[in-house]
Amino acid sequence: MSGGAATGDVSLHVDWTRCRGRGLCTELFAERLERDEWGYPIARAGDPGASGAGTRDVPVRPHERAAAADAVAMCPLQALRLVER
Repeated sequence: MSGGAATGDVSLHVDWTRCRGRGLCTELFAERLERDEWGYPIARAGDPGASGAGTRDVPVRPHERAAAADAVAMCPLQALRLVER
């Protein structure tokens, strides 16, 4: 993660080409992620910060950073990363 910590605007980016829909991230970051009908992580329905249904960039609030970082660290396929918005 580059400058996101300084500005406070960070998103969780999902690389769907790497993801296999195992769902661990949705358990670790349930505040913002849910699974679609195929098991892939998407922004929770009604998330006001997301850019659209099924978005691959999910906004992370400052108090959610630890959970988001856990999801990134635990992803077995390295399909997640935190990025500056």
